[in-house]
Amino acid sequence: MADRKVYTDYFFDEPAFNTHDGGYVPLKEPDSPQEKLRIPALLKPDKETDTDMYYTVIAQTGETQLLPGAKTKTWGYNASILGQTIVFKDGKNIHITLKNELPELTTFHWHGLNVPGPITDGGCHAPVYPGESTQINFKCNQVAATLWLHAHPCPATAQHVWKGLATTVIVQDQTESQLPFPRNYGVNDIPLVLQDRNFHENNQLDYMADYDPDGIQGPTPMINGTINPYFDVTTQRLRLRILDGANRREWRLHFSDDLKFTQIASDGGVLPEPVDFTHLMLTCAERAEIIVDFSGYKPGDEVTLYSDDVPLVRFRIHQFAKDDTTLPDHLVNIPDPDVTPNTKIHQVVMAGMDEEVEINGKKFDMQRIDDKQQVGSVEYWDVSNTNDKTGGMIHPYHMHATQFRIVSRNGHEPYPNEHGLKDTVGVNPGETVRLKVWFDKLGVFMNHCHILEHEDGGMMAQFEVYDPDHPKTYKLMDMDTLMTAFAKERGVKKEDLNIPGMHM
Repeated sequence: MADRKVYTDYFFDEPAFNTHDGGYVPLKEPDSPQEKLRIPALLKPDKETDTDMYYTVIAQTGETQLLPGAKTKTWGYNASILGQTIVFKDGKNIHITLKNELPELTTFHWHGLNVPGPITDGGCHAPVYPGESTQINFKCNQVAATLWLHAHPCPATAQHVWKGLATTVIVQDQTESQLPFPRNYGVNDIPLVLQDRNFHENNQLDYMADYDPDGIQGPTPMINGTINPYFDVTTQRLRLRILDGANRREWRLHFSDDLKFTQIASDGGVLPEPVDFTHLMLTCAERAEIIVDFSGYKPGDEVTLYSDDVPLVRFRIHQFAKDDTTLPDHLVNIPDPDVTPNTKIHQVVMAGMDEEVEINGKKFDMQRIDDKQQVGSVEYWDVSNTNDKTGGMIHPYHMHATQFRIVSRNGHEPYPNEHGLKDTVGVNPGETVRLKVWFDKLGVFMNHCHILEHEDGGMMAQFEVYDPDHPKTYKLMDMDTLMTAFAKERGVKKEDLNIPGMHM
């Protein structure tokens, strides 16, 4: 472990950091009292057998004590904000009842999960209306990973996530269970959902007041739905499952004392080799699992996790048993199939800023299929960002229904922690990232920038994964139907409906 190189920079192009945005909202350390970090409960299955797991997932309204004084009106999954952590086991048949107890339609998107589309995937084509429920069933056939569930109703994805509809999903498998990782959930295996919010009168959220077409930001860091959190460390090693769950914000993470930590997994699962860092940057929707070793500290010490120079979580050190566990130099084998001969190279060009965002010169159209790939075929996708380095943005690119391999960045090696499976990749201005992509589920799926306001504003496309021997026809949702439903649920005429992105 001591012989591995330690990386000390953030890799991404500094001129394109969100700190240079014209509308950048800097984080500020909260002045409210420190609160114990909320650890989401594990969602209890309705039933579990040797072969099947049954869950009920409820999107619901609530009130959450985020700051002193009035409670904040929030939304969540089986909770008042964010949600209970959902566990899937590789190889099991999963049965989920999706219930909507919100005042308006929403969808349930399983980000990073390889499931059929468009309905099970839960994108824009799978609305669940207020007071209704639907059932999805699928086989979990995926390596251990930290994924997430979030709302994805076009074009109100950003609003729904801002109100709280996001939660961690953990896939477990036999290979990961044999690795020397901490895995006592809530004790030394902790999800960290990184978000930011702005609080208005009486501690309430006001999405429209804060709206920015390049991505809404707030000055207050919110971790697992906790403001100014601390965590009591009772073990020498701690595993953090970190998710950038923000609408827009990048997180440039480091610990006090530049404490070294080890990344063991990315979006799609365990990395082939562990990677040591002192500084790590995540763009929207990316995940990183890291192990932090506190052996150099004693009871009473405090170690702080920062983004830039703002504290996010304070880790209060308590007495712990000595732990001599070391990580092997090789963790797992990652699939790297050969590209299928004579297949095209797909082109995805992300362009524009503000309301002018688009992919391949077009705004998103729910009725249009922009690309196709045959199921089982392995193909290159070249993803470009045409923004200028000095005035543009890093666009986090996400594909539904797959975990891809990053082949290169502008023809060069990907970043050191990008050799595992990914579903989201930050693309620098002026950069083309080559991906190796394959699908094993049929359906219509979306690919888009994961700055949520860009996604809602039209920087999104959709593709079909098809089987030439068994062609399928899909009934796709249309924007007019969704807008009519939103107007009815919000009690306004459709022409008076105010959802940013609806006129993309």
